[in-house]
Amino acid sequence: MPTDAARLSHVRAPAERVAVVIPCYRVKEHILGVVNGIGKEVGRIYVVDDACPENSGDFVEETCRDRRVIVLRHKENQGVGGATITGFKRAVADGAEVIIKMDGDGQMDPAMLPVLIDVVQSGQADYAKGNRFFDPEFVAAMPAVRLMGNAALSFLAKASTGYWQSFDPTNGYIAIHAEVARRMPLAKLSKRYFFETDLLFRLSTLRARVVDVPMPAIYGDEKSGLNAARVIVPFALGHLRNFGKRIAYNYFLRDFSVASAQLVAGIVLLLFGIGYGLSNWSTAAQASAGTVMLAGMSVILGVQMLLGFVSYDIQATPSTALHPRLTARTDRIRHQLQAKAG
Repeated sequence: MPTDAARLSHVRAPAERVAVVIPCYRVKEHILGVVNGIGKEVGRIYVVDDACPENSGDFVEETCRDRRVIVLRHKENQGVGGATITGFKRAVADGAEVIIKMDGDGQMDPAMLPVLIDVVQSGQADYAKGNRFFDPEFVAAMPAVRLMGNAALSFLAKASTGYWQSFDPTNGYIAIHAEVARRMPLAKLSKRYFFETDLLFRLSTLRARVVDVPMPAIYGDEKSGLNAARVIVPFALGHLRNFGKRIAYNYFLRDFSVASAQLVAGIVLLLFGIGYGLSNWSTAAQASAGTVMLAGMSVILGVQMLLGFVSYDIQATPSTALHPRLTARTDRIRHQLQAKAG
């Protein structure tokens, strides 16, 4: 964990080092309220007009008098992920230390901004995200369909990203340290509704620490553009792909540990037990006790091995923030270059 001195060095960062990115698509009715609710703890606000048919970028420039606002535009719609990536890149280029992404539909309470900022600046985490399921009173305000859908997606995201302590993966109220964002392959991130979950997967490949911040769910008269029937297959395929990549990266390419051996042995034993048992199913009446025991013990041992692997994987969730070390290394390199130049 970072020392007290390290924590204090991050807590009091000036407001101009804090940026908010707001993707805009069909949120003209709500965007000014969102911008006006952002407090003085934020130095820059990037409104990304994602080829909005309502011309939200022009609307903000014409009506908003907040000098912190910078409007960025896409000629073609790239989705919430694409708009967020554009904002991230600009914020990093402009020297931001902490970057927050808020939606423009008014569902995210600006009062939570200081909490998200502090979690990252203080060195507690590299990435902070909202969790609407933490408090039962918050959950009671959530529509039943969203409640069940998010619960299912959360379990899939735990497996595919490795952040087993995290919940509500599709929550788009997020904060990330710029040093971590700078090292992420932003161009490879999903640009549509899978963006937040894909971002968690990429964070896991960096071994970044993720912290959930409890916050209330706010639902008004805004309409969600997410069609569950259309995204269920892409989401399932995305989780499967990321799960395979994560296991390959962490347990076979970067390292080979006892957990790696448990995973391989567990799969082999389980498949052998099931296959051997099914192949002798037709002759079960004449099967010997040894045949039954061999199949049964293979399945039991295989399941035990896989449970051991899952237990190891849960305990391997990153527990310390990455960005204090990255920042220290960046500062050291910068000082070395300045010394050579001088």
